[in-house]
Amino acid sequence: MTKLKLGPIEDDKPVKITLELPAALHRNLVAYAEILGSGAGQAPTDPVRLVVPMLERFIATDRGFAKVRRAAL
Repeated sequence: MTKLKLGPIEDDKPVKITLELPAALHRNLVAYAEILGSGAGQAPTDPVRLVVPMLERFIATDRGFAKVRRAAL
């Protein structure tokens, strides 16, 4: 199984936002969703559901952001 940074997507009530993505990024999200689903033995996840966990993961692992947040508290 391929090791991805993103784990299973939790089923949570979504909040609707409108966002325009470059076509290449959308294709990559679709491919990621397919790989994530196949690795878990499930149908592909809707690529839109990947955006929040990816952003959360990015923010959680951004050391510069964490440093500034700690200094601000």
